[in-house]
Amino acid sequence: MTATHGLAGRREWTGLAVLLLPTLVLSMDMGILFFGLPFISKELQPSGTQQLWIMDMYSFVLAGLLIPMGALGDRIGRRKLLMAGAAGFAAASVLAATADGAAQLIAARALLGLTGATLMPSTMALIRNMFHDPKQRQAAMGAWSGVLMAGATLGPVAGGLLLEHFHWGAVFLCAVPVMLLVLLAAPALLPEYKAPRAGRFDLLGAVLSVSAVLPVVYGIKQLAVEGWDLTAALAIVGGLVLVGLLVLRLRTAATPLVDLALFRNPIFTGAISVNTIAMLAMMGFSLFTSQYLQLVRGYSPLTASLWALLPSVGVGAAVGISGALAGKIRPGVQMAGGMLVGALGFGILTQVQVDSPLALILVGAGVLAAGSVSTVMQTAELVVSAAPADQAGAASATSETASELGGSLGIAVLGAAGAAVYTARLDGKLPAALPDGALTVAQDTLGGAVTVAAELPIDVAEQLLGAARIAFTDGLHLAAAVGVLCLLAGSAVAYRLLGSLPADRAEEIPEEQLTEAPQPAPAA
Repeated sequence: MTATHGLAGRREWTGLAVLLLPTLVLSMDMGILFFGLPFISKELQPSGTQQLWIMDMYSFVLAGLLIPMGALGDRIGRRKLLMAGAAGFAAASVLAATADGAAQLIAARALLGLTGATLMPSTMALIRNMFHDPKQRQAAMGAWSGVLMAGATLGPVAGGLLLEHFHWGAVFLCAVPVMLLVLLAAPALLPEYKAPRAGRFDLLGAVLSVSAVLPVVYGIKQLAVEGWDLTAALAIVGGLVLVGLLVLRLRTAATPLVDLALFRNPIFTGAISVNTIAMLAMMGFSLFTSQYLQLVRGYSPLTASLWALLPSVGVGAAVGISGALAGKIRPGVQMAGGMLVGALGFGILTQVQVDSPLALILVGAGVLAAGSVSTVMQTAELVVSAAPADQAGAASATSETASELGGSLGIAVLGAAGAAVYTARLDGKLPAALPDGALTVAQDTLGGAVTVAAELPIDVAEQLLGAARIAFTDGLHLAAAVGVLCLLAGSAVAYRLLGSLPADRAEEIPEEQLTEAPQPAPAA
C-alpha cells in the first residue's frame, strides 16, 4: 500500500523504519566510546589531546559537513547520497575497529564523520519528501527525533555491553550490518528526490564551512591541556578568520549553502542558540559521568553502563511532561525553565567527591539530562516553522549542525576544562618513584594513571590513584561550574528571544508552509 490523496501508506512507513536505522547508529556513535576510553588508553596510549580528538573528531567533521552534504543531496539525489554514505560509513567503521595507533583511530573517526554527514540530512529530507500530510509528517519527525535522543542515551550502554565481552573495536563493527541493511532496503522503499531549482553546488562555501571549525577547536584543546601555546592561539585566530570568510561567502554566493536571512528571524536564531547550548551541556558532561563510574568507582564497563542508564528515567519523565505542557505554556518560558532545571543538575554535580554516594552523581546527571532534553525536544518545530517553505530543508540541516556542534563543543570545552585542572592538581603530588615516562602518562589523563598503576607496587599504585582520582573530581567540579554558567545564559536567551511566543502557535503558521510537498524527480 502506497500513499494516496497525500497520505503516506505502508511503503512510506516501512521506509521510515529504514531511515531510522542510520539515524540510530549516528546518534549512538556520539557516545559509544565513552566507556571504551580506558581500553583505548591502555592499548593505543593516546596523549590527553589525542584522547579528546578520538572522542570528538567524529562529531566536529559531522557538524562541519552536514549543511554542505544536505546541499549536495539536493543536487545529486538524496537517496543516492544516503546509499553512498551508508557504504562509506560501513567501510570507515571497519577501519576504526582495526586501528593500531591513536592517529589512525582519529583519522578513521574523521572518515566516520564525513560519511555520517551524508546520512543525517538525507534521512530528514527524505522524511519530508515521503510524508506530505502535516500530521503524518509531524509523527514521522517525532519518531526521528525520538530515535536520535534514544541513540544518544543507548550509545554508552551499548558500548559498555560490547566492551564487557569483546575487543574495543566491536563498538564500531556493530554499525556494519545496519548499513548493509540500509543498502539493501533503500532502493525498494525510499523515493529519489532532486531539488528542481537548487542551482550550482557552492564548493567554496562547503570548504569554508568545514575548515572554519577544526582550527578553533584544536586551539581550545591545546590551550586548555598544554597551557599557553602560540600555535594554538594562531589556530583559533585563523579559524575565526575563516568563519568571517564563510559568512561573507554566504552573503555573496548566488546559491549559498544557507540563506543568512534566516538568522534575522529571532525565532529561528533563538531556537538554534538554545539547542546548541542545551546539547553542549548534556553531551559535554556525559564523558565525566562515564569516567567517574569506571575510573573513580572502579566499575566494569557493563556495570558502569547500566548505572549510567538510570538518569534516562529523568529523561523519559521530562519528555512526557514537556509533551503535556506543549500548547499550554509559552515555549520560551518552558525552554528557559528546562535550562534552569539543567543548571540545578550541574549544581548537584559540583558536590560530587571521590567517596560520595553513587546516588549523588546519578541524580545530578538525571536532573541535568531532564532539563536539557525537555529544551531540545521543542527546538526542531520552532526552527522549521520559522523558515520559509522553500528553505525548510536548509533550516533543518542548520538545526542538526547546531546540535552536533553543541555536543562536540561540550566535549571539547568541558573536557578541556577538566583536563586542565587534572594536570594542574597532580603537579608535584605524584609518587617520586614513578619513572619519567610513566609520570607523563599519569599526568595526561586519569585513564593513563590507572594504566600506569596496574604495573606498580600496591602502595605506590594506591598513592598514585588516590591523587589522580581527587584531581579528576576537582576537574569535574570546574566543568560542572562552567555548565551552570552556560545553562543560565541559555535560559536568558530562551526567555529573551522566545518568551513572547504564544503557547499555541498553530494558527500562526502559514498553510503553504505546512503543506510544502515538492514533486520528486523520477527515481534513478
